[in-house]
Amino acid sequence: MARHPSLDELWRSALPGGHGPADVAGLPDPVRRYREHAIAPGTPAAAAVRLRMHGEIKLRGWLPFTAEEVIHRGRGMIWRATVRRRGLWIRGSDRLVDGAGAMRWRLWGIVPVMTAAGPDITRSAIGRLAAELVWLPSVLCGGDVSWTVPEPARLCARLAIQGETADIELTVEEDGRLAAVRLRRWGSPEGGEFHEADFGGLVEAERTFAGHTIPSHLRVGWHLHAGRFASDGEFFRVIVDDAAYR
Repeated sequence: MARHPSLDELWRSALPGGHGPADVAGLPDPVRRYREHAIAPGTPAAAAVRLRMHGEIKLRGWLPFTAEEVIHRGRGMIWRATVRRRGLWIRGSDRLVDGAGAMRWRLWGIVPVMTAAGPDITRSAIGRLAAELVWLPSVLCGGDVSWTVPEPARLCARLAIQGETADIELTVEEDGRLAAVRLRRWGSPEGGEFHEADFGGLVEAERTFAGHTIPSHLRVGWHLHAGRFASDGEFFRVIVDDAAYR
């Protein structure tokens, strides 16, 4: 049985360099403004980001969590969290590493409460990773991303992620600040069969870490349209406490 890398191992495997930002010359002005806002001039090209965060997740009610996450340019991501409810705590991870997605969660770190893997989980995790690239903007600033600008405030990035083509829509302000991210993600938001559905996040604040200006306060969920979630669509509220790049 293949061994699953830990969050620390995924972080250590990131080797910076070799994927510098593409030249902004010739790009539409809204794309250039986003890139220049997200990554300060002279900032080394990052291969990975390690985030510390806290917030609330909706599991039959809003429950507090603390978490760490590593997003690796080439290999994927691991989100390791602890969720608490009335003296109980559930610990585990969601991951997409080297083309395989999985979810593993245990009560008190011992009793299994959720274990999932397979093609649907992997495809859904690819969509999650695509949305979370706003925390590793060096990927969106790479030369292998193609951009279209349907409207001045709406940018569409197309790139390959873990063998899938992802189309990511960014809503940006005139100064390049990110206001929202949206895409079609494979999932099961209603609890039935997996299918494609609108998914995304609304940015409520941003912070700068080591030359990277990223969303620091996000509301995330399914069925995001025109800046609003459908009823019961929002399920994740997160505040980024720290971000390290390498």
